[in-house]
Amino acid sequence: MAHMLQACLVTNTGELAQILSLQEQNLPGIISKDEMQSQGFVTLRHDLQTLQQMHVLSPSIIVKNEDDIVAYALTMLVECRLLVPDLEPMFDLLDGLRWNSQQLSTLPFYVMGQICVSKAYRSQGLVQMLYQHHKKIYQPRFDLLVTEISIHNPRSLRAHEKIGFKTIHTYRDRLDEWAVVAWDWN
Repeated sequence: MAHMLQACLVTNTGELAQILSLQEQNLPGIISKDEMQSQGFVTLRHDLQTLQQMHVLSPSIIVKNEDDIVAYALTMLVECRLLVPDLEPMFDLLDGLRWNSQQLSTLPFYVMGQICVSKAYRSQGLVQMLYQHHKKIYQPRFDLLVTEISIHNPRSLRAHEKIGFKTIHTYRDRLDEWAVVAWDWN
């Protein structure tokens, strides 16, 4: 039976709970080092309250197969910086970065907070589907989509490069070493 995959906005708490379930299956410690290297991984564990607060500010993008969420890309406005303390250093760093000789903080941008595709649905273009839907929904409000990727996650780095993200900075923090990447919608 063919999959009926559809990219859309999160609309309810049940979908947020499904995001957390998919996130849980892809955290380091849950998956092996080999799987992390070949398949990628997510770094941060969110909770339902945080996702609900992020959702109120700006809904995230999901891909559904009927009622099941099989992929997500979290929408994280700059206003979300206080909701996830582990990301405050990233937001502080973004404040000081430049894009095309302009201060990033003066440009209309937002952060893709985390992206994840269910194991059974990988290599089927879902990352592209998620990001194209982000662009469709949010391009009227924003010029740039920014995210950071662990340099130890080659699958994710390649996927973002294919979409058009460019590395604007790399740095190390207490969690990992990161590539800050931006996708210019102009």
